[in-house]
Amino acid sequence: MKVQIPDISNQVYKEEIQDLLESEYSTLGPVWVNYQMQWMNGVYTAFKNHDKFLIVIYLLKKTLDFYSRSFIKLSYEEFYQMDTVAIDKFSIAEISYELNIPKESARRKIKELVDIGIIKKTKKNIIIDRSSYGQVKPVDTIKRISRFLASLTNLCLDKKILKKKIESKDLEIIIKNNFSYIWKIYYELQIPMMLNYKKTFKDLETFHIFGTCVVNQHLDNQKLNKLKMSRDDFIDSIIQTKLSGINAMSISDITNIPRATVIRKLKKLIKSKSLTIDEKKLYRLSGNFAEKLKPAQKIVLDQLANFSTKVINLSLM
Repeated sequence: MKVQIPDISNQVYKEEIQDLLESEYSTLGPVWVNYQMQWMNGVYTAFKNHDKFLIVIYLLKKTLDFYSRSFIKLSYEEFYQMDTVAIDKFSIAEISYELNIPKESARRKIKELVDIGIIKKTKKNIIIDRSSYGQVKPVDTIKRISRFLASLTNLCLDKKILKKKIESKDLEIIIKNNFSYIWKIYYELQIPMMLNYKKTFKDLETFHIFGTCVVNQHLDNQKLNKLKMSRDDFIDSIIQTKLSGINAMSISDITNIPRATVIRKLKKLIKSKSLTIDEKKLYRLSGNFAEKLKPAQKIVLDQLANFSTKVINLSLM
């Protein structure tokens, strides 16, 4: 059987995608940060704790890495036919180091995952039992990724980086057919993103709440300001424009984080001058913290460019 070799001249390069994410941020940025927070909302709803979820996806990624090294490719259907996934051996010290979780906290969270049956030890293997945490298949996540990448390829077409637009429905098929590989690189995007912001905010609940405020202002600014702007200009315009804030109750409803926790974390964000609050008890991004956040956001866009480039090039084959 003759192998069809893709045309190497049709490939896109990470540098091109990264430049596009920066220069066309007013178009792509609000969409991506909204999708990110929707993903975080799902994470919290499933586990009620971000670090527990981080542990689970870290262990799943190790298995996906093994599949990739062994040239095993599972489709979406094949992957989700299995309620259990065998994982490699791990230590408390490894989890603590890799995920920036104190050893005692890592030990406690792993024990809780064992107690509720998510992590199980059989005679031969350690497994993740997805049926134990009401695993919801990532149907919406795949749709969101596909829509975002379709918008990105449309801009690539305008800039003559691509010769044709790739439709969202076609990207969904590509992701599902190559699911184990694409979910491996998706976790390679998400795990560093979570660790990056955890380092900035000290814990992921605080980042989740802050990020919800950011999404609110991104989407509001995108509606009011139709100019095409780079990332820096778009963030600056958020600070300079009087945009609607968001209250604690709405944040709790959106994130599913208890209202008492939301209020406590918001006080922390006000004290650190990450957010401001007005007389109507509405929270907004502060100008000072927006500047401090730009370097961390740049790292995330670099990781997003890497993920997007790999999926787009796979779609061109």
